Amino acid sequence: MVTDGRIDPWSSDQSTDYARIVEQFGLSSVDPHSLPNPGMLHRRGIVFAHRDLDVVVGCMNRAEPFGVLTGLMPSGRMHLGHSMVIDQVRWFQDQGGDITVTVADLEALATRGTSLAEGRKTAINEYIHNYAALGLDPDSTNVYFQSSRHSVQRLAFTLGRRTNLSEFESIYGFQGETNLAHVQAPLVQVGDIIHPQLEDFGGLRPIVVPVGVDQDPHLRLTRDIAQRTNWFNVKPRKNGGITIALSLQDSNTSVFGISDNGKVDMDTRMDLFSKIEQVVSDMGFSDIKTNPKHGTLEIPAATGADRSKIRMTMLSLERQIGGLGLMPPCSTYHRFAVGMTGDKMSSSKPETTIFMDDSIDEMSKKVKRAFSGGQPTVEEHRRLGGDVSRDVAFQYLQFFFEKDDDALEEVKTEYESGRLLAGDVKQICIDRATEWLNDLKEKRTQWEDRLGEFLAPDAI
Repeated sequence: MVTDGRIDPWSSDQSTDYARIVEQFGLSSVDPHSLPNPGMLHRRGIVFAHRDLDVVVGCMNRAEPFGVLTGLMPSGRMHLGHSMVIDQVRWFQDQGGDITVTVADLEALATRGTSLAEGRKTAINEYIHNYAALGLDPDSTNVYFQSSRHSVQRLAFTLGRRTNLSEFESIYGFQGETNLAHVQAPLVQVGDIIHPQLEDFGGLRPIVVPVGVDQDPHLRLTRDIAQRTNWFNVKPRKNGGITIALSLQDSNTSVFGISDNGKVDMDTRMDLFSKIEQVVSDMGFSDIKTNPKHGTLEIPAATGADRSKIRMTMLSLERQIGGLGLMPPCSTYHRFAVGMTGDKMSSSKPETTIFMDDSIDEMSKKVKRAFSGGQPTVEEHRRLGGDVSRDVAFQYLQFFFEKDDDALEEVKTEYESGRLLAGDVKQICIDRATEWLNDLKEKRTQWEDRLGEFLAPDAI
């Protein structure tokens, strides 16, 4: 939820004032027309905001590598709300992305008391089983567990030097009574999000993380920490072009030619700038203005569209000369689907959602009891029409069950005109949900003995 300028990723409540969230936290709006083969959630405005999605789209258009990171909390049953993320992950996978799935078993232990053994069982038998049924391809999907991927924990420890408790209090609202394992959990998530860039897990490339907007605090923290590690700042010039500026840190003083007394060794500095000029020239830029003494290099001809490529090149150089070379993650944000009762979907409240293993009878009863946007009487409804913004059955068609945009628009038009009653819309939802659940059940059966294909070597 949004409270005093914060979004709490562990809250049972959440803000749906998306315009405010976009403005407050500096998100960019998603333009479906800018995407190759936009998915259903993009076309319908359900995926509504992003950070640096254009970087990933550029990789798609140029057939360059990019990765996708998603995670699961191994607690409770999987419900429709979880499927929204997988729909997005599958879309990225279809566009050429490789998929890394984090099983947050350490976070589940820290925040919910779920044992590692129970977390593993739930992750594989419940979540990974449904991920497979929902269409993820094991050939480009790797599932790992936080507790067994030690490089994540080492990276989290290393990057933890770039933040402090005051920042955690500001972002998450932690108090003095917050247990330290809960404080540690976001740092482990930073390691989760960043580590696919390590050479052992695919190397330097953009990583996109599709999430609900309540998870943005983790993305903001990760982006800020990654940027603090960068040895080169790539920024637009006021009068056009791009500036590359050295970012002096304890770990790079010798590489940048800074002696213990603070003086600049110009021979070392000139050698560094020779390397920078070379990689920039190799990109096709000839008009380069350097100022080694002040630690800047300007590329007047570079455009905003060149920035991500230049940044990637400088990160690669940073790795060559001893730095971490970490790229801040990209992210997309989706709207929340309302619960059956008009509240938040919750695994702990079965009446609020449809679970992946619900029977058709269970699902039907929930839909029939769902909050309606219809009028109090048939006569009023015929005259005034239904309100799709309040009708849960319609929203479930929009978010999950009706893949045909024209068919959805027809239901909307007929409902708002009063020609379709609330009960009619609920029945349409039941019919589509029946097809969806039956298809999912069939595909789950097909994957029962093959779930190991999704597991990374360190997860087996």
